[in-house]
Amino acid sequence: MITNKEKIRILGKGLTALALKDKFPNATLYDDNDFSEYDLSSNEYTVVSPGIPPYNNMILNSKNLISDYDLFASIMPFSIWISGTNGKTTTTQMCQHLLKEYGSIYGGNIGVPLSHLDEKAPIWILETSSFTLHYTNKSKPNIYILLPITEDHITWHGSFEEYKIAKLKPLSLMNENDIAIIPEEFKNFKTNAHVITYSNSDDLCNHFKIEKSKIKFKEPFLLDSILAMSVRKIIFDEIDYELINQFIIDKHKVEEFKDNKNRLWIDDSKATNVDATINAIVPYNDKEIHIILGGDDKGANLVPLFENIKGLNIHVYSIGSNTEKIVDYCKKYNIKVESCTYLTIAVEKIDLVLKENSVAMLSPAAASLDQFKSYAHRGDEFKRLVYSLS
Repeated sequence: MITNKEKIRILGKGLTALALKDKFPNATLYDDNDFSEYDLSSNEYTVVSPGIPPYNNMILNSKNLISDYDLFASIMPFSIWISGTNGKTTTTQMCQHLLKEYGSIYGGNIGVPLSHLDEKAPIWILETSSFTLHYTNKSKPNIYILLPITEDHITWHGSFEEYKIAKLKPLSLMNENDIAIIPEEFKNFKTNAHVITYSNSDDLCNHFKIEKSKIKFKEPFLLDSILAMSVRKIIFDEIDYELINQFIIDKHKVEEFKDNKNRLWIDDSKATNVDATINAIVPYNDKEIHIILGGDDKGANLVPLFENIKGLNIHVYSIGSNTEKIVDYCKKYNIKVESCTYLTIAVEKIDLVLKENSVAMLSPAAASLDQFKSYAHRGDEFKRLVYSLS
C-alpha cells in the first residue's frame, strides 16, 4: 500500500476523493476547474474517483491511473466483491447481515468509502461499481459475486461491451485460491479463479444444497439472498434460513403499499435500468399492470423492455426526459400508453382507472436526475402523491 506520507493526486472532489484526502493528507485534489494547474507529465499515482468517465480530459492526459481499490491491494483483508447490473446493493447488505457475527464490515459503492473502512476487520464486503472496476488494475477479491449483466451506463463506458469488460475484470486478476460465482454466459472467460456458474437461482441451490422453499423472498430478491447464502456456505460451511429471513429490504425496491381505496401500488424507484424493471414486473405478470416509465435512460437500449412487456395486460404512463421515446416504443409494440411528462400527472391518470385487483407501479427503467434529486426523492414523491389521493 502507498503510505499516507507519499504524494499522490486524486481526480475528483466528491465523497470518495474527500475520504481519500482524510487517509492521505498529502494528496492533491483536482477537478475540471483545476485543469490549468494540472501537470500533464507527472508520474505520480493518480487515483480516479469512480464518477469520472474515461473520456474526461484529465483522464486522457494522465499516467499511472489507479482506483482507490488499488491503493489497498497489498493490505486489504479477506474481501468479497459484489457487482452486476441489478441487485448488488441488496446482495451486499444480505452478505453483511449473514457475516456480521464474524466481524465483517461493508462499504465501497454504498455506505462507508473504502478508505474509511477498518483495515483490522477480518472481512470486507464491497459493493463494486463498473466505474471503479474500470480503473482497477492491481487489487482483487478473494470471492467475487457477479450478478447478471444487462445494458447500463452506456454513456459512461461508451458501449455495452466495455461495460461488460469492466464487470469481468476482477476475474483476470484473481488466482487459484479465489472463488468466483458468475453467470453461465461467462463460463469461458479466462481466469485462474475457481469458477461456479449459474443461469438461475435453482443452479445455485443445487450446487450449495440450499432449499429455496425455506427462503421468504421472491424474485428479484430471491437470487440476491441465495448468492449471499452461498458466500456464507463457502467461507463457513453454514446455511442459516432463519437469519436470512430476518433481513429487511430497503425502501424503493419493489416496495408494496396500499392507497386509501385498498388498491396495490409498488414503489420501485430504484429500478434505474431496463433489467431491473423487467425483473420487478415478474411477480405481477398475472395482473392488470399500470406502470410509470421514464427518466434519464443513460443511452441504454430500451427494446428488451418492450419486447418483454408487449404480451402483458399493461398500461404505460411515460414521464421524464425520454417521455416521447417511450411513447414511440409503446406505439411500435401496440402497448397502451399515456404521455404524462410528470409523475404527478401519471399518478392522477392511474387513479382514474386503477381497480382493486390491479397493480400500479413506479418502475421507471431510468435514472431520476432529470427531474428529481435521487431515486429516493422520486420514490418518496410517488408515495406522497398516492397517499394524498382522495
